[in-house]
Formats: sequence, C-alpha cells, structure tokens
Amino acid sequence: MGSLETGLPLKRTTASTTRIRRQSSLNRTVTICSRFLMFKRLDYVQWICTVAVFLVLVVFFQMFLPGSVVEKSKDSMDDSELIPENFRYLKEIGGFDFGEDIRLEPTKLLEKFKREGSEVRLSFSSSFNRSQHRFEYRKPQLALVFADLLVDPQQLLMVTVATALREIGYAIQVYSLEDGPVHNIWQNIGVPVTILQAGPKTEIFVDWLNYDGILVSSLEAKGVISSLMQEPFKSVPIIWTIHERTLAIRSRQYTSSGQIALMNDWKKVFNRATVVVFQNYALPMIYSAFDAGNYYVIPGSPAEAWKAKTGMKVDVDNPHVAIDYGPDDLIVVGNQFLYKGLWLEHALILRALFPLFANNSNSKAKIIVLSGELTSNYNMVIESIASNLGYPRGVVQHMAFDGDIDGVLSMASLVIHGSFLEEPSFPEILTKAMSLGKPIIAPNLPSIRKHVDDQVNSYLFPKENITILTQIILQVISDWKLSSEARRIALKGKEAVKNMMVMETVEGYALLLENVLKLPSETAPPKAVKEIPPVLKNEWLWNLFEAFIKSSYEDRTWRSYKFLNTIEKQWNHTQMGSSSSLTAMDDSFSYESWAEVKNMQIMNTKKRREEEELKDRTDQPSGTWEDVYRAAKRTGRNKNDLHERDEGELQRTGQPLCIYEPYYGEGTWPFLHNNSLYHGIGLSTKGRRPGMDDIDAPSRLPLLNDLYYRYVLGEYGAFFAIANRIDRLHKNAWIGFQSWRATARMASLSKVAESALLNAIETQKHGDTLYFWVRMDMDPRNNLQHDFWSFCDAINAGNCRFAFSEAFKRMYGVEQDLNSLPPMPEDGTWSVMQSWALPTRSFLEFVMFSRMFVDALDAQMYDEHHQSGRCYLSFSKDKQCYSRVLELLVNVWAYHSTRRIVYVNPGTGVMQEYHKLKNRRGKMWIKWFLFSTLKSMDEDLAEEADSDHPRQRWLWPSTGEVVWQGVFDRERNLRNQEKEKKKQRSKDKLARMRKRNHQKALGGKYVKPLTEEQENSNSTEVRSN
Repeated sequence: MGSLETGLPLKRTTASTTRIRRQSSLNRTVTICSRFLMFKRLDYVQWICTVAVFLVLVVFFQMFLPGSVVEKSKDSMDDSELIPENFRYLKEIGGFDFGEDIRLEPTKLLEKFKREGSEVRLSFSSSFNRSQHRFEYRKPQLALVFADLLVDPQQLLMVTVATALREIGYAIQVYSLEDGPVHNIWQNIGVPVTILQAGPKTEIFVDWLNYDGILVSSLEAKGVISSLMQEPFKSVPIIWTIHERTLAIRSRQYTSSGQIALMNDWKKVFNRATVVVFQNYALPMIYSAFDAGNYYVIPGSPAEAWKAKTGMKVDVDNPHVAIDYGPDDLIVVGNQFLYKGLWLEHALILRALFPLFANNSNSKAKIIVLSGELTSNYNMVIESIASNLGYPRGVVQHMAFDGDIDGVLSMASLVIHGSFLEEPSFPEILTKAMSLGKPIIAPNLPSIRKHVDDQVNSYLFPKENITILTQIILQVISDWKLSSEARRIALKGKEAVKNMMVMETVEGYALLLENVLKLPSETAPPKAVKEIPPVLKNEWLWNLFEAFIKSSYEDRTWRSYKFLNTIEKQWNHTQMGSSSSLTAMDDSFSYESWAEVKNMQIMNTKKRREEEELKDRTDQPSGTWEDVYRAAKRTGRNKNDLHERDEGELQRTGQPLCIYEPYYGEGTWPFLHNNSLYHGIGLSTKGRRPGMDDIDAPSRLPLLNDLYYRYVLGEYGAFFAIANRIDRLHKNAWIGFQSWRATARMASLSKVAESALLNAIETQKHGDTLYFWVRMDMDPRNNLQHDFWSFCDAINAGNCRFAFSEAFKRMYGVEQDLNSLPPMPEDGTWSVMQSWALPTRSFLEFVMFSRMFVDALDAQMYDEHHQSGRCYLSFSKDKQCYSRVLELLVNVWAYHSTRRIVYVNPGTGVMQEYHKLKNRRGKMWIKWFLFSTLKSMDEDLAEEADSDHPRQRWLWPSTGEVVWQGVFDRERNLRNQEKEKKKQRSKDKLARMRKRNHQKALGGKYVKPLTEEQENSNSTEVRSN
C-alpha cells in the first residue's frame, strides 16, 4: 500500500518543468536546430525527424501543465497571476502542480478475486469433459463477529448491511464476546445471537466450517481471528473491518521500543484475514506497517452523523489543542498526507482569502490550515506563505491532523477544502464539517460533486479559477458573520450527510462477498447487487437505534486503547515469565552442583559394577543351552509389554467398544471427549493434544505425512491408520468413530445414548449391525430432505453418481457400458459425518472395500487435482475433492453387504432400524460385496504389488497392509531359515566349547575333603593315644 510518508501508491507524470525552464529550453533548442541546419553533412530525413520530435515534446509539456487550457476564459489567471512573484523561491522546491502528479490507487483486490474465479471456470471447462450443476438446497451462511454489542455507529453500519444482505439471500448468525443493548436489535430483525465466552485462555466452541464467510468487526475481536489461524479453520474466508486508528498509533511505539515480537503477532493476524476493510483511504496508509496485500476500502460510515446526533462532547482538554480558536475562525483543510503540490494549493487558497482580511483589518479571526502530521515541518512553510502574502503575524496558523480535529471544526465558522487532489471518495474531513452544521467550500472535483450540489448544500468552485473562491467567500461572510443563505445551506448539508454514502457501503460489502466467497454446490447463489431494494441502501437504519441514541456508553476509542493495554500487559507478562525462567535456569547452575552430580554418577557406576561381579560368582541353576535360549527370547518378547499404561488405556481394554475421534489441528480440541470410551487420533503429528494418549496416525500410516492425502482422505486416513496392523492397537470387539463436527453440532452421543449403545452391543441385540447417530435428513445441507443419490450429487456439483459409477467400473474391472451404480432406496435415512459403530471384524472388511474404492477414485482424479487443485466434484479449487463422496460410502457398503442399519438417537438412546433385510431382497448387489469376493480382489492386488513392483504411481499399497498367501509363505520361510541359523550357531558354539582345552587342577590328584564326622573321629583317636 505504500508508506506513511508517501501515501497510497503514487504515479508521477513528467510535467514537473516550470514555464521559465521551458522558455530557456526553447532557446537552447533553437540554437541546436540552427547548428544542425548549418551542418553540411546533415541528412534531410534526420532533420525532419528532429523537428517532429521537438514539436511532440512541446505539445506534451503543454498538455500536462496544470491549469493550462487551450482557450482561457477572461476570469482565468495567466501564469504571472497564478503564482505570486514572492513565491518564486517556493516554486523551485515544490514544483508547479495541484497534486495531479499523484493518483490514489486502491489495491486491485477485487479484480484479483474476479480474475481467479474466471480462471478456475475456464480451466475447468478445458480440463474436464463434465458439466457441473448447482443445487439450491441452502442459503449462503455468514457469521458476524463483534467484540461487544454496545450501541455505536459500527453496529448501525453492520445492521444496515446485514439487513440488505439477508434481502438478497444470505443467512446470518451474530457472535459477540460481550453482550449489550444491540442484542435485542439483532433479534428484532430476525438474526440469532450467540455470546461467546471471552478470556485469554478460553476456548471458542464454534465450528467455523459451517459458514461460507466470516465478517469480523473491530480490533477487539482479535481473539476470534487467532482461533481461525488454526487448522481446520485456516481456509474459511475472513473479512475484517477496522475503523479504529489506535493500533496504527501504537505500532509506532512498538517499533521504537523494540517490541518486534508483538508487531509480528499482529502482522500474523492481518495476514490471516482474506480481506481487511477500511472505511476511508487514509486508514490503509496509517496501517501500512501491517499490509499483507489484502487491504480494501469500502467508503462510508455513519460515525460523524452519529457524533452530531448524539451530541458527543468536544475534548477541550486535549493537549494537542494549544491554539486559542474562536467562532469566527476559518478552516482551510488540506490533505492528511503531504505531497508535492500541497503548498501551492494552500498558497492559492490563502491568496483568495486575503481580500476578506484586507477589508477587515481589525478582525480577530484566524485561518487555521489543517494538513500533515505533528512530526512534519509544514508549519514553517505555512508561516512563510502567510508572510509573503502580507497576512499579519499569527492570523494564519497550522494544525496537524493528529490534533483534536472535531474540537477545532466545532468552533469554526466556515470550512474550505484546500486540496485539489482527486480522491477516490468524498473527503472525510468534509463529512465531519457538514455533520457539525458548518458550511463547506470545496473544489468542483468529481468525487465531491457526486455527493453534494453547489448552492444547495455546499459551495463549489473550479480549481482552475481561484477568483471564483474569492467571490464565494465575500458572499458567504459579511462583516465576519455568516449570511442567512450560508446558514441555510449548512443546515441542508447537515441533513444530507446524515445518510451519505449508504449505497456505496451496502453495495461495497455485497460486491466483495460475491467475489470472495467460494460457495459449495449445494448452496444457492445470492441475488445480484443491483437487486438490493433502494429503501435498504438509501439511508442508515436510524429508526432501530432511536431508543439508544441518547444513552451514554464508553467511547469506542477508549475501549480500543484499554484492549491494547491489556494485550500489551499479557504479552509483557509472558515475555517476562519466559526470560525469568531462563534466568533461573542459568542461576541454578554452579560448579559445586555439577561436581556433586558427577561424583554421584561415578559412585553409582562403581556400585553397579560390583553388583554385577557378585552376581557372576553366585551359583546358577544348571540347564541346557536350549533352555537358556528360550528364556532369553521370552524375556525380550515380554520387554515391550512392561510399559506403563495410563488409566484410560486400562479402562478401554475391558470395554466392548472404543470410539475413535479423528481430528486435525488445534481448532478441534474443544470438541473432543476425554473419557475412556473415546480415543483421539490425530491426523497430523504437530496438532496432537498435549498430555493425552492420542494416536499418531502418520506414524501408523506414513501416507498421511503427505499433506495432499491428509486433506483428500479426511477421516478415511484415520480408518486406514487404525486398520493397519489393528491387533497392535485395538483390543475391543467393536469399533466406532465420531466426527468432532458432530459434537460441535450437538449431535454426539449423550451419556444415556452411550449406555444404550453399549447395552445393545453386550447383549448382541441386533447382531452384525451398523449403528449410526447423525442422520442425513437432519443435515443442514439437506433441508429439502432429498434421497441418497440426490443429496450426494448436491454436495458434489452434480457428479457424485458419475464418480461412483466410474470408480466401481475401475474397481471391478467392468469395461462394458453397464449401469454400475448400486441402487439405494429413497425411503428412510442414512448416516453422514462419519459417526457410526461396527464389529471390529466387519470394520476390517469395510476397510478392505474402501481401500480399493479410494484407489479407483484416486486413479481418475489425481493428475488434474494434484497439479491444479481443480476437481469436477467442486465449483472451486478444493483440497478435499472426493472426501464428500467418501462420507457416504459406508452406507453403500452396509446396505449391499447385508448389514443391519440401526439409528441411535444421540439424545435419548432410542434405536430404530432402517432398511430392514426383508425389504432389501432383490435390491442388493450381494455378490459384489461378499467377503470372499473382496478378499480375492485384495489378494490379487497384494500379489501384484508384492511381485511386480509397478513403477507407476499406485495408491493402494500405501493405504494399509499388503497381504496374500505368498507373503505368509515367504515370512514362514524366513522364520524357518532364521531359526535354523540360530540352531546352527548354538551347535557350533557347543562344539567349540567341547573342543576347548581345559586347565588341569593344581597339586596333581584331586583329594576329596573329609566330612565333619571323619574329622571328629580322627581327633578322638589322637586324644586317646
């Protein structure tokens, strides 16, 4: 967006040469041409080209000189009149222009989104020989997030915008961190409101994937955006509206004080937003330090009219207000940012005002020039201009935009817009003045005359003819009093500004959403922007806020400052805590402690060595080498079973059912269970819950380390990871899965339903059954309750049947053009969101079928989807592609494999069987789903993968175990060979020991020691002798 010093992106023309310099260049050119003509060797064609280039340059300079026209009117000033002689020295440093060397260019963000959308549509039509269809089953879902619901102009703006958006087809839900009076206003217009728990460590229990887009208002909602920076919410579009200047002002302090980490934290939040919306073109410049290329301006706000309507007090104690202003002061308004020709524009305005002071030399009125910032030295330029024009000292004073602008404007009698710069929208400073009931005088620029009318609610003058400004001033002010006509025009202006630029705001948000949101195929597109009723875009909805207009609430700016102070305190506390812990660790180290630890290690080593030596000296029980070998092998085999198990694992071991909850990212943690019935399985190693015994899916299935398959498989990545060598992990007779999104939707199993499900499993009430508790007919995507295949088509751009059919043909090797789509009855309901339970043996059979089906889907979609991100199952680039087809696959397998299908009410636990077996006769494809058929196909694929080692990319071997009879035979042969090798090594070792030369006993022949009785008898005989 540029920098604070230079403004928005600038484009400079080459017309910076003055007329005096042009005259000297003309003389120099004539001299050069004379020399060319006198030169004998000059080619005639070259001479013609030189003259032509000279004429083009002259015309070019003449066209781009500001204020120059082909025919000047009698009232227009010539060059000598336009720039006073005493300003010639300023002309050299500033150049002669009216700001026309600067053009404000908003970021081409909208064009970028339009271009990306058209590129996706064109590439799809050229890449796939398939048509797509949109099913209008639901409305686009929007979430509006606020920091609070207090009464302020931003709430008035969003209520007006939301009302218009609902009219063209959007469904809206409001979230707020704090409650307030506007809660009732939202409910009165039919928008549901949810109050979130606020706090630095409070988790937000919202499934943001339910929404097609999120509109966040104000800086104080930063915590919500931070939660959206985590998976799986990173892809949800965020439109963040910022209307405060507080963070931009604080950011300078962060930079000067070296708080780079805090700045980087805010930059991450700005970078997460898809679009950052500002209400004027000055705010993007002020926030340039955080620009991530996603800034966008939607002009218009009721803030100034709100201030005038509520009668907010002027801050007379503001330290920036150091000038004694009076009611007769005139305000000359420039631009908030300095540019090359600003001084000249102010000089011309001051010269036009000089006759007013010349006729009233005794007046105490002042001219206050508003422009620039406190850090600039523009004050010296204004003083120099005023002195050269002959103004008395102190009459013309300069004030920066950093000061109390509202206070200064409220005490002025007239406001003159002294900037000739063509701005993209109506200047905000004029909106302030009109809201305060001040007459305004402004140049007749397109962005100004679009919203105000000359002699009706404002005064306009042509920028090329400054004398008109003098005439207007003398008409408006007579004897330093505003004329009655000026007061009437000021009142008209105050009434007009009350609802100014409502249309630009409403249509701006609608157009932005239309281009930013990527709606799924089951969503009805909103109506066109032009179809918004005129009554909803001509005025703000003041009538809804009339009861609260006079209520006193804390100023939004002060609330923003308090929020930033809280953030800074938390950040500084965190930094101090981390630094103090590091300091404590450094202080705790000393040489004495190190020496003590070293001595303890030496003593322990000596003690352990002595114990090993004593152990070798003790008598060991005798036995054969085979017994020793078996004992050692048994010890090594049992070594891995001695690890410590937590309480949850021990409880799960004795249960008939374990329900696994697949998740990806920290955003899902609030929706996961912590009791023994459930077991989390993280699809990514980085996003696992700390301190929990969750399963690391990538360590069990390396395929999930590939980010592409982690997205496209979804929960099936967890299915394949658990089924891979399942006996090492799952010890229960039944296995279940529950999506974290079911918990977020309040559709997870209650305690009563859990007990009912466990009781049905233990008593074998239904036998081999698929239990499910999230119904398709109650899914928000299926409000019209369509049948199975219609719903599948709706969420897959109308191509679900085709994808299923092609996958079945490839899976079973059916080449002829037959109807390869398994029939699914239209009555009853089905399972969605991967929340079901099966016997473990049946689960393994389902995984066997799923691996082959997924491999068939991947073979037809991988090349195009992996390279470009495009998939004929979605209208936009979609990382998940065929995951929505897989969501319904368990229903097809369970129906045609003769499993019973039972629905468990997640609240009451009441069970109801659907699609009973007696009603399925003659409709099931039993032979295609028999275990023997699937097992034979699985072994054929395993033999091919094990024997041929195909060089082409093939997904199936990476989704689980590759097992067939040849693998068992090879492993048995390897085990037998290894056993024979070990036996041979043992025999060789025994042979070497037998052949070894043993040392003979010292002293010759071994003498057996005497027993105790013999010793006693010998001693008795000696005594008797």
